[in-house]
Amino acid sequence: MEFRQLRFFVTLAEELHFGRAAAREHIVQSALSQQIRRLERELRVRLLDRDTHHVALTPAGAAFLADARQMLAHAERAAAAARRAARPAPVLRAGILDASCDSVNLILRDVQDHIPDLEIHQIETGVPNQLRMLADGQLDVGFGRASLAPPEVASELIRLDPLGILVADGHPFTELDSVPVARLAGQPLLLSDEARAPELNQLVVETCRAAGFTPTLFPGTVGSVRAAAELAAHGRCIPCVPSSCASVLPGVAWLPLAEPESHYPWSVLWRAGDDCDQVKALIAAARRLSAHRGWLGEAAPATRQRRGGRRRRSFGDLRAS
Repeated sequence: MEFRQLRFFVTLAEELHFGRAAAREHIVQSALSQQIRRLERELRVRLLDRDTHHVALTPAGAAFLADARQMLAHAERAAAAARRAARPAPVLRAGILDASCDSVNLILRDVQDHIPDLEIHQIETGVPNQLRMLADGQLDVGFGRASLAPPEVASELIRLDPLGILVADGHPFTELDSVPVARLAGQPLLLSDEARAPELNQLVVETCRAAGFTPTLFPGTVGSVRAAAELAAHGRCIPCVPSSCASVLPGVAWLPLAEPESHYPWSVLWRAGDDCDQVKALIAAARRLSAHRGWLGEAAPATRQRRGGRRRRSFGDLRAS
């Protein structure tokens, strides 16, 4: 018994007409009739009652039809599984500045939803190293400020992210809706490791100088926003982080800076000329989310962010925006 015989029989059972069934299978009617007779001989049972005008299933044929359909469906699933196994799954290697960044997480989830079999490998590393890895072909995409990007790395701005600070609950700044930058003069500001995020450090220093002072720096660095929040929770320093990275710990609040307001410019980074499907899908997802959530629109007033605490006015839920 051959699978094509099963398929011919199922088609004939659905059409109950040799001419129409033969046309669906793209064979001549005599060949279809021959295959059905051969199937009946192999099964030693009559599947069809037929004369010159009518075709009908016998009781045996009706019973056989259900199993024949199942066998064909199983065969198709097996063939599809074999094709998938023979074709390697698409891979996307994404550089991320910090695992806490909600913008990046939202974009990667969107891409995964559109390409379910995509393998996404996240490499947590600073923007300078992302740029080197992109140029060397070790990464497919990256995320961060594009001001240092070399010519071989393309970029597209997707979010202007309000800059703010992390402070412990009970800090005097928590009485404010936003913190004037000048109030940070003399405060121990925690910067990122220079090799990891020099562009963020530069933005913090530029913001302080725009307010008329040179920042006082905490004598140490950290490698993640979570580690920075731990130090802030103990009142040892004040980290400056964008709102999208403010996945705060209990007892820590994120407050936006003002006078002047400052924004970290998140860009998607990719190797210039790379037009593979997964890179194009990620760029499309970033554009879609940026437009839908207004990441490049007029900056909405940002307010404090605190886990489990009250808020003085809506933050547009920065952690989910």
